[in-house]
Amino acid sequence: MESFDETFDFVVIGSGGGSMCSALVAREAGKSVLILEKTPLIGGTTARSGGVMWIPNNRFMKRDGVDDSFEKATTYLDGVIGDSDDTPGASRERRHTYLREGPQMVDFLVGQGIKLNRISYWPDYYDDQPGGSEQGRTVVAELFNINELGPWKTKLRPNFLSMMSTLDEMLKLRFLKQSWESKKIAMGVALRTIAAVLTGKRYVTAGAALQGRMLQAALKAGVELRTESAASELIVENNVVTGVVTTKDGKPHRIGARLGVLVNAGGFSHNQDMRDKYQPGTSSKWTMTAEGDTGEMILEMMRHGAAIAQMEEMVGNQISLAPGTENDAVKPVVQGVTAAPHAILVDQSGVRYMNESGSYMAYCRGMLERNRTVPAIPSWAIMDSQFIKNYMLGNTMPGAKKPAKWFEEGYLRKADTIEALAEMLKIPPAALRGTVDRFNGFVANNHDDDFKRGDRAYDRWLGDKFHAKNASLGAISEGPFYAVPVLPGDVGTYGGVVTDSQARVLRENGSVIEGLYATGISTASVMGRVYPGAGSSVGPSFVWGYVAAKSAAAKP
Repeated sequence: MESFDETFDFVVIGSGGGSMCSALVAREAGKSVLILEKTPLIGGTTARSGGVMWIPNNRFMKRDGVDDSFEKATTYLDGVIGDSDDTPGASRERRHTYLREGPQMVDFLVGQGIKLNRISYWPDYYDDQPGGSEQGRTVVAELFNINELGPWKTKLRPNFLSMMSTLDEMLKLRFLKQSWESKKIAMGVALRTIAAVLTGKRYVTAGAALQGRMLQAALKAGVELRTESAASELIVENNVVTGVVTTKDGKPHRIGARLGVLVNAGGFSHNQDMRDKYQPGTSSKWTMTAEGDTGEMILEMMRHGAAIAQMEEMVGNQISLAPGTENDAVKPVVQGVTAAPHAILVDQSGVRYMNESGSYMAYCRGMLERNRTVPAIPSWAIMDSQFIKNYMLGNTMPGAKKPAKWFEEGYLRKADTIEALAEMLKIPPAALRGTVDRFNGFVANNHDDDFKRGDRAYDRWLGDKFHAKNASLGAISEGPFYAVPVLPGDVGTYGGVVTDSQARVLRENGSVIEGLYATGISTASVMGRVYPGAGSSVGPSFVWGYVAAKSAAAKP
């Protein structure tokens, strides 16, 4: 019989998306809960992210009259994910469980006092497929006054957005030059900020708002949270996981878990050895995940026989590293650059090879696949002066004035002709000219015959709804012309241990490792190799955390 230094009913490793959700479920059932976070900050990559959950048929869709149902969402996921033996995390049973449990999880959180809402318009990424939703299935947290956390406010991981605006507002502010609605929103944000300063409030948004609210609820419920407390190993007795080993005062500290251990320790984005093994051609230098995503808990579960799957997948997010941003925790994302009119993406031979407005996961997978046959890392975003005049590039406002070092260090290339730009990029001039001419022909006919860019509502949403004729397409015709390099960054890996419909970790033979649960990107995603809509990582993390805690709490 193992001896422990202390014992809880339920122990959670990691403090990301689903951790505090699972803790609230366990506390509601009267169970004691400990969350162990190895970094100094609470919230994981979820706190840094947009904090969006993809939850079909949720209460906010019903409130707003947006049509959805279990059947409609099932049709959508069955179509875009499909059934494959090499994606056991996305089995039909698990997909259907996700769709049933997701709305219940949202209702549970609302019942716990978590203030949530929906984004008014964020199309599914394959909204043109049967069952897709043009309005979107996203759930987010309302703004949160971080000062309500008291001394814990310094332990919440900061978000990538510093403005006191909701994510919905931020998505509309990009049209500030063209839209009176956006100008009105900007004025409202400014007034909110002034009022917050005058009243001693400090609002955070997106993932920080979600995790701030979850942290507040967890503390109120009596969940114990410990930072800088890495779990080094699982304790197994008679083939049952009964606890974990961490460190306290520099010595091993054994913690028992009567009902089970939930691993929500992130993926392996910061582990280059694992990336080289499972995702060759990718780099830990291009990730935007929290620094704790180093994969050791996936390896520890494997040591105890856990099956793994989908390890080659990642949630790609295309980036462009302007001078001085190489070591930033949050890299400059350029999804909106090549999705805007007057811009395309080409490989190093000068050929366009994808729909630049698609899902960021599909975009980066496309870069990696292309690179196997034609050099495509980096690829080049090609733009003309119309783009530069009307749209942001990196963190700079629209307009020709860009940082001098962008030009001096060769990051932003500029030339009077397409041919001259091609020479700067070491691309055959005739090839790039042919690509641009072909694309401009599609623009003239108002349809991308090669890759159907602009056919989906999501494509058009990413573009410029105020652009004449087509929100996605605009000719690259007015010099000077510009180019920046684009890399396949990521916001998390997408493979890990295989779990069942109760979030229990499985062995290679399909048997359950008793006492061991997992959620988040420590697992093989329920979405398989696809990102169906915004929040397809955070949503599953919450849902499977919710499911795991219900399963554990039901044990005698």
